[in-house]
Amino acid sequence: MKVGVTNLRVKYSGSSELLFKDLSLHIQKGEKVLLLGPSGCGKSTLLQVLSGLIPAAVPVPMKVEEKVIAESAGYVFQDPDAQFCMPYVDEEMAFVLENRGVSRGHMDELIRKNLRKVGLNFENPHVEISSLSQGMKQRLAIASVLSLEPDVLYLDEPTALLDPEGTDDVWETIKRIDENQTMVIVEHKVDNVIDFVDRVVLFDHDGNILADADPESILSFYKDKMKEYGIWYPGVWDEHKQALTLKRSTNQTTPLVTVENLKGYRGKNCLIDIPGLAIHEGEWIVVTGENGAGKSSLLLSLMRVLKTTGLVCVDGEELHSIKEARKELAFVFQNPEFQFVTNSVYDELAYSISNDVHEKVTNWLTEYDLLELQHQHPYQLSTGQKRKLSVGTALFGDQRVLLLDEPTFGQDAKNTFKLLQYFEEIRSKGTIILMVTHDRHIVETYAMREWVVSEGKLICDRSLNSREEAIFHAVDS
Repeated sequence: MKVGVTNLRVKYSGSSELLFKDLSLHIQKGEKVLLLGPSGCGKSTLLQVLSGLIPAAVPVPMKVEEKVIAESAGYVFQDPDAQFCMPYVDEEMAFVLENRGVSRGHMDELIRKNLRKVGLNFENPHVEISSLSQGMKQRLAIASVLSLEPDVLYLDEPTALLDPEGTDDVWETIKRIDENQTMVIVEHKVDNVIDFVDRVVLFDHDGNILADADPESILSFYKDKMKEYGIWYPGVWDEHKQALTLKRSTNQTTPLVTVENLKGYRGKNCLIDIPGLAIHEGEWIVVTGENGAGKSSLLLSLMRVLKTTGLVCVDGEELHSIKEARKELAFVFQNPEFQFVTNSVYDELAYSISNDVHEKVTNWLTEYDLLELQHQHPYQLSTGQKRKLSVGTALFGDQRVLLLDEPTFGQDAKNTFKLLQYFEEIRSKGTIILMVTHDRHIVETYAMREWVVSEGKLICDRSLNSREEAIFHAVDS
């Protein structure tokens, strides 16, 4: 089976430019093809066109001379919440199997089998999807698509929200699928997939194909172009580290932020339990741990978004509510769409600015390649562009603490490094950076302190400057 398009043109509402200008791409049965390019170049849009989602389910204006669509296609979205039709894990899996005509008597075994493939080992899979972490949701999305047994599998950054172990597990699962399975993949974590694919299609910022060849040829002959466009490639972090000089200093006198007996709840379930913490001005702290460990819950509890008990104080003043927390803490959600409150990219950035609005917004839009999209609705952006915008909205306040939940997922190398260096710049002036991340490169390169969370407890708090380590054991109280 062959899938593909000939002379494709796509135009999003609010944009004056075509996304693709007579783009042609064809994929043969059994091929594994990686679409590689900078954030916002149209990789996810192309996946949706090839799968038939555009324009059948997503009404985007397009013109194409010829289009060949697979009879059966499975699609794993960047945002797992866009994947689900049912409220419970087992019901979501059963929904897929029902569409395949699988009998009720065979469903339970297949549900558990496909969940185990992606590392979801529920004692009882009748679990509310809304209670899962984003990483666990992503595993569920992959499991549901594998249950479909599609002719063509479209993977749009399938491990973006997974921890390193989960990423390895999922890719090992994907690689064990029938060798005749056709796959089209968008993935920034190229180290996990570059040796698996047959072809790499390389794009520039405007959605033009720079090259279409085997992985070895792409990495050998187009590395300079990948550097120019800020595209991830093996070894890019090593080059970044060699060019980086960091000066570490903090105000270690009186802590700016203190936490005592903090507990965060969803319903009656305690998601995070922190006996005590102290954070000083100018610290960069990373929060790490497995998917579902409680990392996001820790940040949400500090912001008083979750129902909480215990004390969170900034400069000696207790934060009782979300309103009070927002004055002192800037927050970037894991899902960038949770940030947006206006109908345009420009207005979203301008929302929190009180002076020099146009200059500040225009400078940010220019710096992060969003100027041409300033009149678009935030929901029309790519996931990487949404993430840039959500981070931008949090940086225009004067809060002294910045809480970041996976701020670099979906970003190309250029924008990842640009954001990290900006965080380092404001940290050096005293801002506290508290970041949830699965990226060990960020931990090893930028962080000054690491909190490891497991099962809702802080089990390790270590300094990454002196590599001294303090282990915390769960305390019954």
